[in-house]
Amino acid sequence: MVRIKRGNVAVKRRKKYLKLAKGYIGTNSRLSTFATEQVIQSLQYAYISRRLKKRQFRRFWITRINITSRFHQNTYSKFMGALRGLNIFLNRKILAFLAFHDNSIFSFLDQESRQTQLVSL
Repeated sequence: MVRIKRGNVAVKRRKKYLKLAKGYIGTNSRLSTFATEQVIQSLQYAYISRRLKKRQFRRFWITRINITSRFHQNTYSKFMGALRGLNIFLNRKILAFLAFHDNSIFSFLDQESRQTQLVSL
């Protein structure tokens, strides 16, 4: 029977992981077993971090809206509830942008939300 060597496939696989591990420190970029482990772990962290980034940005936007709302003697929860009551469905990203860059529009929205709060009381 003919001897079958599978070195070609194995070398390709190792080269793939070593290419992905380029830039890692020490043996993590030079030895195939360590590079494979490090690449798998890095890809897992990248997957998790993509979800965490969305969460952190939402917290950041809420903080910006809350700070600007408190500057106008209002709170975040009352402001957002009043906007919903007015059927103004701006997302937090847009509201945070308005709070930081265009204070006149945000103060207008704040005044409208306060009128709704007074009517509901």
